[in-house]
Amino acid sequence: MPTMYVVILAGGGGTRLWPLSRPETPKPFLPLLGEDSLLQRTVARVVGHAELGLTTGDVTVVTDRRYGSLVRTQCPGVRVISEPVGRNTAAAIALATVLIERDEDDVMCVLPADHLIAPDREGVFRRVLAGAARLAGGAFEVDSPLVTLGIAVDRPATEYGYLLPVVERGAKVGDLRAYPLRAFEEKPSRDRAAELLHEPAVAWNAGIFLWRRRAIRDALERYTGLVTLLGSVGSSEAAMINAYEQARSISIDHAVMESAAHDRRVVMAAMDVGWSDLGSWTALLAALGANATGRVIQANEPADVLPDDLLVERVSGRLVVEPGPRGILATTPTALLRGAAPDRTIVEALVDRVRRWEEPS
Repeated sequence: MPTMYVVILAGGGGTRLWPLSRPETPKPFLPLLGEDSLLQRTVARVVGHAELGLTTGDVTVVTDRRYGSLVRTQCPGVRVISEPVGRNTAAAIALATVLIERDEDDVMCVLPADHLIAPDREGVFRRVLAGAARLAGGAFEVDSPLVTLGIAVDRPATEYGYLLPVVERGAKVGDLRAYPLRAFEEKPSRDRAAELLHEPAVAWNAGIFLWRRRAIRDALERYTGLVTLLGSVGSSEAAMINAYEQARSISIDHAVMESAAHDRRVVMAAMDVGWSDLGSWTALLAALGANATGRVIQANEPADVLPDDLLVERVSGRLVVEPGPRGILATTPTALLRGAAPDRTIVEALVDRVRRWEEPS
């Protein structure tokens, strides 16, 4: 397997999980699934395992400078690259490409900080990463392709982007079924999602990438001006701030991957590893075993809380769980969990974990 290093992007605000997450304590740093934060779980998933052979020294976390100390506290030993302000994933990846000194043929693995991989599938996930690192060395007559990993589609989801492969050119490469990618498709309508469900080998875009350092540098230079813009920042805080003031806020998908797919420079492989982006209260409740749905009620938005519902809100800044029935006109963002009353124990355990983390004794 090629030499690999990992870049973890920890910049998401988690606004769809308010009031658990807040600007000062975003989703990646919270203990949502257990006593460890999502970031800690992401690091532990890839470090110290035979399949990848990585140490904490091979891991870099890119985050907003407001959260640099949080990363260092939660994940001692990893490198931290602090952005002066969030500018989406293209700038974060470009900054990592510029600042992390590795051999040009080493494979950078880019992971979100805040996703779930089923605990009993983590070994499978690591083997997928190892196989994808080999793909990044060359596949389908493409030297050093950009590799994207997708999630096997099992429902007509409208909340995810989709990866559309060249199905007739698919091949087994090691343990992976891989394809050249023909296109990325943004979050579809419900009718289009239903169509995509029945297309062979289509996958959800998980935001997980592997590529040689020189391959992503070349792609960033080809499709964006970010390498030039960020290449001279060095350790100068003033230069970094100036560069970020000029940088557009754009995802790596829009900035690079869509054009690279059009140019037939992208390879995809789908995986079935019990993945969730934990991107909403409904997804988080499902991951915790609760049979309920949830959404955030914004400030000054009225809502009716039914007898089987629960509210998660902040009272004087402190998280609490409240039952229905009642009518509300929230003064701050509040989570309305429909049908969660039978699973109140699960919800209260979640809130207790976050509250203990916020209020250490």
